Amino acid sequence: LKVRSYADIQTLDPCFRLAAPEGDITSVIFAGLVVTTPGDSWGWRPMAAETIKQLDPLTVAFQLRDNIGFTDGYGQMTAEDVKFSIERIADPANKSPYSGDWATLKEVEVKDKLSGLIHLKQAFAPLWTSTLPTPSGTILSKRAITELGGKMGVKPVAQSGPYILKEWLPKQRTVLVRNPDWKYEQGAFAEIHIHPIEDEKTAELGYEAGDLDYTWTAVSSISRLKQTPPPKTTVVEKPSLAFVWLGMNQDVAPFNNPNMRRAVQYAVDRKAVVDAAYFGAAATATGIIAPGLPGHREKNLFDFDPDRARDMITKEGLAGTTITLDILNKTERLTAAQVVQSNLQDVGLNVEIKQNDSGTFWTLGAKEGDYWKKLQMIISRFSMQPDPSWATAWFTRDQIGVWNWERFSSEEFDKLNAEGMVELDPAKRDVIYKKLQDLMEENGNYVFLTHEVTGIMNRDTLVAGLKPNGEPVFTDFKPA
Repeated sequence: LKVRSYADIQTLDPCFRLAAPEGDITSVIFAGLVVTTPGDSWGWRPMAAETIKQLDPLTVAFQLRDNIGFTDGYGQMTAEDVKFSIERIADPANKSPYSGDWATLKEVEVKDKLSGLIHLKQAFAPLWTSTLPTPSGTILSKRAITELGGKMGVKPVAQSGPYILKEWLPKQRTVLVRNPDWKYEQGAFAEIHIHPIEDEKTAELGYEAGDLDYTWTAVSSISRLKQTPPPKTTVVEKPSLAFVWLGMNQDVAPFNNPNMRRAVQYAVDRKAVVDAAYFGAAATATGIIAPGLPGHREKNLFDFDPDRARDMITKEGLAGTTITLDILNKTERLTAAQVVQSNLQDVGLNVEIKQNDSGTFWTLGAKEGDYWKKLQMIISRFSMQPDPSWATAWFTRDQIGVWNWERFSSEEFDKLNAEGMVELDPAKRDVIYKKLQDLMEENGNYVFLTHEVTGIMNRDTLVAGLKPNGEPVFTDFKPA
């Protein structure tokens, strides 16, 4: 089976993953307690767990399957490994970007070799949607990670899932093979070859040349491919939860001036940007939370008003300023950036577009480097889980220099964000998450662009196991 992924791996440690494609792999080579099921509605099924259930709002009981082994001689998976793995992500000392997925964890209590209790300090709304079934619920070998000095890189150790990684050739392919020691549902394919191809248009050409059996398409290609698909091909369109936005770094001139941030919000014709980039196939976004989730807003607070933008820029004496716009090296991003460039030129700002490959792009705003001190403007996209907390989690103050590259800093936002995770009433959550997006937009760092849609094509001979948003579950790919 030959599939396309939109990014190469940079780590296989679920605690420090950088992009969804890494999670697609870790979720099949390491067993989590539960895993997301493919289909049209969001759900989960047990994976390493024989049984798992919520006893009360603060307690989850689990019993592991009796014969899940780790490769490389690391023995059987035990409740100690569950405790170690969950507490490792949750522990602030480990600085996992995903510690918020376990924000209310108290501890994991080991009852015996195979069973235990997950204790929470407060009820946690996203537990069964965006924590347990995701890479944040992955179980690793305590002994293996300890021997590695606390962190795993691109070489996986003590694998435990239905597939194991056989080889990784950077920028070429990742090869997964069936795990001979996996005692449960077998993957349908002896090998899965995952090819990292950043640009969807390039992936489409690879598919048409016969090099791939499955790929996401460019959003702009969906209507054409649905009308005239390649021979013996199924084309599917799925709603996307992901979000794409134009961000401004408030710690770097000229965007340390809030009036300049607001001017850009008025200057950008969001509909023109999205229509051009996606050929009219995607709708503009009202925020970072997609339709159908609590917190989805009806409309934006600031919209296209170029005259107002021009006045503000002139008043600040900043007409003629040149700004660098960083983007990922993809056709759709470049088109979007060119429309932004034209919009801003119209109000007196010059924009230089800088294209980056994914290895560079995903480090631009990181505090470990220096580029964040120069980063001015960026078009970015985050993948998403089916809970609104997974949209807002990355824009808190402790995420500055991790995923919060706009360096947006709001005490009120952080407080509300924490409330949203422990509020179980959907109506109250709806109010909280709408307000969180209002705070982001009012501060001026964000121009919300689109949630995209996901186009997928695969051979008629293949049934692709897909989540409701089109992300792959590789264990569930089967011959038709």
